[in-house]
Amino acid sequence: MSTPEITCETDAEPRQSGASRVGLIVPSSNTTMETELPELFRRQSEATGHKYTFHSARAGMKNVNREELLAMVNKAAGCAEAVSDADVDVIAYACLVAVMAQGPGAHAGSEEVIAAAAAGNGHPAPVTSSAGALVRTLHELGARKVAMITPYMKPLTRMVVDYIEAAGISVLDATSLEVADNLAVGCLDPQNLPGIARNLKLEGAEAIVLSACVQMPSLPAVQAVEDELGLPVITAATATTYEILKALGHTPTITGAGSLLSGTRTRTDATF
Repeated sequence: MSTPEITCETDAEPRQSGASRVGLIVPSSNTTMETELPELFRRQSEATGHKYTFHSARAGMKNVNREELLAMVNKAAGCAEAVSDADVDVIAYACLVAVMAQGPGAHAGSEEVIAAAAAGNGHPAPVTSSAGALVRTLHELGARKVAMITPYMKPLTRMVVDYIEAAGISVLDATSLEVADNLAVGCLDPQNLPGIARNLKLEGAEAIVLSACVQMPSLPAVQAVEDELGLPVITAATATTYEILKALGHTPTITGAGSLLSGTRTRTDATF
């Protein structure tokens, strides 16, 4: 009995037009960015017809403490090389506190390291980080005074406040939910966020950071809080989405996720 001939393709198919590949570097215990970002980009696709796929590399991190966060930083370049093998169009480093734990302004250096690793692997791509996206987006909105919610223990929340304030943005109030286990953070109910946001001290605030964490679910509450409290509402996830779209040259057209991503807000010019 003869064996059927098996033919293997040797030439790669050309890149699909009308589609973009998004590379993510996430903590190994993260369960939120790979759900909220695809949902946001699904809404973008629904409005524009452009398609997005997501390709992730994971860096070990279970507990949100300074030691594990700093250890994760050392894995970023290797993760960037791995995810760039997929020839992605943009890379997002989706761990806000891992970057902020390195000190004020650290997002610039982290983004450079990741970009260099991808380029050195033969697949250069623009890079954003959730830490950089958050502070740059606040600046672009003209939000010089903010209030925010984090899931972190109070010392880590203080570190995030210091980082944001070092970027020239005053944090008028910050609520810590004090959840140390990263998997537990991903199980927090976003429907509780409107009630928590109502208790923030908002006098003088120009924006609300509803989730200063890539792991704390918040998408179902963003529009509701913005509508109720009358201030721009952003999260680590929506800010990261905004900068991914900017890097791709795409105009945000996303419904139900706040004015930042709706395409209707007037913005100042900002450098990606």
